Amino acid sequence: MTVAVRIIPCLDIRAGRVVKGVNFENIIDAGDPVETAERYNAEGADELCFLDIDASYENRSATLSTVEAVASQVFIPLTVGGGVSKLQDIERLLEKGADKVSINTSAILDPSLVGNAAKKFGSQCIVVAVDSKREGEKSYVYTHGGKNKTAFETSAWIKIVEGEGAGEILLTSMDRDGTKIGFDNELTSSIAKDLSIPLITSGGAGSIDHMIEGITDGKADAVLAASIFHQKEITIAAVKDGLASKGIEVRL
Repeated sequence: MTVAVRIIPCLDIRAGRVVKGVNFENIIDAGDPVETAERYNAEGADELCFLDIDASYENRSATLSTVEAVASQVFIPLTVGGGVSKLQDIERLLEKGADKVSINTSAILDPSLVGNAAKKFGSQCIVVAVDSKREGEKSYVYTHGGKNKTAFETSAWIKIVEGEGAGEILLTSMDRDGTKIGFDNELTSSIAKDLSIPLITSGGAGSIDHMIEGITDGKADAVLAASIFHQKEITIAAVKDGLASKGIEVRL
């Protein structure tokens, strides 16, 4: 059975507001999170991703009141990430309405957190977010909102967390983030071919064609975007129509 491709808008949250930048820098305001989430829910988004981008850097968890406010207004799966460092953080986010929890920095510091979380809450709700940046022929994982480089090559790290029990990978190309020049399909496809869990591609979407290429060339299971949706350059319905026109199954 073919699994329908998912279209996922992303809300990057800073100080209670939706923000967006380019290459993880030059951050600007993009609106109120609850209002933005309501709009995407009404427009037919398949899922919603909520990432508190400063939480790990500031050594705290995602703002629970904002998560609860967003969750109360959407009726599609909600993934929340930012500063998740222990099982209690995951439990609190699920209690406040998250359907899935995204772990990034803390997984690098302690990969067993992914395994323990998968055992306690189920792999289906554990997403590992991977921020990746190229260096020549290789790509490396970064932590703390893209601020700190690790020694992990991207593909090797993803295999580790898959082995720990992650249910899904959210792969963001830092080189493409906010540029609107298209996803890093070479990176995504190289990882997807050896992966047995769903892969979300993120970073660089600027057109419907980019979304199509993320699926056909990048071999991703879902496409995530922020700028083009926040700025109302492209609607979710238009993306779904574009994908469907190429024979790609989407959720109506």
